[in-house]
Amino acid sequence: MENRYKKLAGNTVIFAVSNFSSKLLSLFIRPFLTHALEEVESVGITQITSQCANLMIPLVSLGVSFAVIRFGLDKRNDRRQVFTGGFVSILLGFFLLCLCWPLLQKVPIFRDYAGLLYIYVLVSCLRTLCTQFIRSRQLNRLVAVDGILCTFATLMFYILFLVVWPMGPAGYLLAIICGDGVSTLFVFTIASCGRYLRFSRFNFPLWRAMMAYALPMIPAQISFWIINASDLFFVAYMMGDKGTYWSGLLGIGYFLPTILTTLGTIFYEAWQLSAVTERAGRERFFSRVFGIYQSLIFCCAAGIILLCRPMMFLFRKNFYDAWQFVPFLTLATAFSCFNQFLNSIYVVEKRSTLSLYTMLAGGVANCFLNYYFIGAWGPNGATAASFLSYLLVFLLRAINTRGLLRVDFSTLRLSLNTLMLLCEIALMLYAPPYWQLWCTLITAGVVAFNIRGVWQMALRFLRRA
Repeated sequence: MENRYKKLAGNTVIFAVSNFSSKLLSLFIRPFLTHALEEVESVGITQITSQCANLMIPLVSLGVSFAVIRFGLDKRNDRRQVFTGGFVSILLGFFLLCLCWPLLQKVPIFRDYAGLLYIYVLVSCLRTLCTQFIRSRQLNRLVAVDGILCTFATLMFYILFLVVWPMGPAGYLLAIICGDGVSTLFVFTIASCGRYLRFSRFNFPLWRAMMAYALPMIPAQISFWIINASDLFFVAYMMGDKGTYWSGLLGIGYFLPTILTTLGTIFYEAWQLSAVTERAGRERFFSRVFGIYQSLIFCCAAGIILLCRPMMFLFRKNFYDAWQFVPFLTLATAFSCFNQFLNSIYVVEKRSTLSLYTMLAGGVANCFLNYYFIGAWGPNGATAASFLSYLLVFLLRAINTRGLLRVDFSTLRLSLNTLMLLCEIALMLYAPPYWQLWCTLITAGVVAFNIRGVWQMALRFLRRA
């Protein structure tokens, strides 16, 4: 029974190694971009174009990455059929994207970078297919090595295309393409993925089952994208001539919340393996892990909010004002991590349609909130809209997962933690007298309130690792 904690701890360490280098790069690439590109508007273009690609990726992949790991972990399925089905899905999705070329050429921001965006999307889909497939085979150490390799390669390409050959936003996209391409070739070769790619073994009934599981994930991913990235587009559109400037600052505002995203991704990649494979005493297992997880997330969130102003000195001077977006984006990211945890229940029960409904509700709410909040409060309204949208998704998932798995969310602790962070955010944004002292005291209070559970679980993992 207790071995499940050892397995979760071990997988978390491995995925931490895999993700640490890549997420460290994503953390520090934003300060690097401000120095390499200099102008806020140029950074805004890189953020918008990369988010365009992120929107197209789930459409092209047909959401198959979720199916590959879920069906690949099921020992009853032939992995050759799973991998071949995933590859066929990406080819089909990319063919459909090619048919849309004339239509997409009419979009101004897309027209300037169309070729690079197409390659970006295809290479990203293939890399995700390969990495998810080796996760399903539980080649976790290879995942760690690949993460380090991809990070190093991408960093070298950033330097090449942004410093040695200053290519602007196009160089930014090209560096990501080349980094993902190196990673894809490495994993495909080392993991011998070629021997699993057998078109003669294509299993239509299995592929249809994979698509039935994966397709509802597409609007769910798009809804996630709407909550996470549509802020940039609303700000760019609604702020008129200064739209690109403000979207550039908002994109930089995601810098510090990326720390939470990193923590959540590392944990979730390990957690989904345990969530699917561990069957006995699931409710107690899920409840205990979530209790510790939320404590860790809230401690980190409080610290990020406290340090958001001094950390902005890492950027060029003209980017300092981006600090004002950090507090609410941090709280929004915290609830995004919780939503990801609850999504593991849908993965376990193969109820992807529920993931769709909850994220769709959050996406629709985000569009309405962005429109009204940005109109009323300017660019800052977008961050409050993100938080409220993720909070809505969390509440919906907390309710509808009760019929699948009754997880104890430690509601009182969750509510008090959220209230303390909201107080810290208000003090940070309105800056009353002695706000630095009050924010420090609140951060210390959040840590004191949560540290016991984190420490106990850390000791538990260390004893069994």
